[in-house]
Amino acid sequence: MPEYIHHLPDWPHFFWDTDALAKLLATVRLRQGQLIGRMQALGFPQQEEAVLTTLTEEVLKSSEIEGEKLDKDAVRSSLARRLGMDAGALPSADRNVEGIVEMMLDATQKFKAELTAERLFGWHASLFPTGRSNMKKIAVGAWRDASAGPMKVVSGDYGRERVHYEAPAAEKLDAEMTAFLDWYNAEEKIDPIIQAAIAHLWFVTIHPFEDGNLRIARAIADMSLARSEGIPQRFYSMSAQIRAERKTYYDMLGSTQKGDLNVTPWLEWFLDCLDRAFSGAETILAAVLEKAEFWKRHASASINDRQRDMLNRLLDGFEGKVTSSRWATIEKCSPDTALRDIQGLVDQDILTKDQGGGRSTSYSLASA
Repeated sequence: MPEYIHHLPDWPHFFWDTDALAKLLATVRLRQGQLIGRMQALGFPQQEEAVLTTLTEEVLKSSEIEGEKLDKDAVRSSLARRLGMDAGALPSADRNVEGIVEMMLDATQKFKAELTAERLFGWHASLFPTGRSNMKKIAVGAWRDASAGPMKVVSGDYGRERVHYEAPAAEKLDAEMTAFLDWYNAEEKIDPIIQAAIAHLWFVTIHPFEDGNLRIARAIADMSLARSEGIPQRFYSMSAQIRAERKTYYDMLGSTQKGDLNVTPWLEWFLDCLDRAFSGAETILAAVLEKAEFWKRHASASINDRQRDMLNRLLDGFEGKVTSSRWATIEKCSPDTALRDIQGLVDQDILTKDQGGGRSTSYSLASA
């Protein structure tokens, strides 16, 4: 009896119950459209902020799934610079972070481009800029070879390892990846969301690289999801939801890879997970949506550029207290001008004076 799905004689001819998935796919499609419509109704600055926030979460959580914790500010800084946004005082990112960001942006911003072996090699090289995975030297920007023996997914201490999965032999990779890429780049015959789920599973099952296969599989899935929407902006994070369901994610992959070519259960889980990712977007983008609502409420207010800048700083989590002296320093104006700016916002019930007075007088956003 075949041990893994790629040993089956009909591999890789996946099939699924279209009727069983129809209602779930329709629900996901509806929620996808509702979320994108809501976000595209925001002003351009809020859309930019939403995309930056979402992509930051996507990069962070995709790495966390594999046990790698990245610096949030460094990821945000790298993304902001590459998206042409102001990175402010955020720290510069190291080459490792830059590489992960490069891969994610290439997948989601250039989703219409063909997926090729060379493109995948570039993604892999970006993930491992030093040519090492932790302390181990690996083949970078190339399919794995047979020198290290069979590619196995294992857990447990040395000498007591548990094998969860064994991938196709290295000598089969050229043929395996040719079949995968031909399918992926063929004229669209299935819904791109279904394609995202199949591509994720198929690529991980081939496991063509020495390391980084799951992160690249998720990038390929994100590329298909971007194709399903026809826009490069990302407003939800599939990886954030997978991170929250990591054990189930690994269990579903494992059981599917040891099952048959009827992948309906995997597709049901993927669609359910995607549906929950749309719900998760409300949490991830809560601050962005709150900011958008604030500016909607005060659309008719008389606000100058200095006031707008300081209000955005407050909405973004300004640290410390807002005083006239700090206002003057940040906005490079005189103390009298700063006080007039503040008083103008107080008069419009946008700022409120905190308790206390004298030189320590400080101000906060008024309650909605």
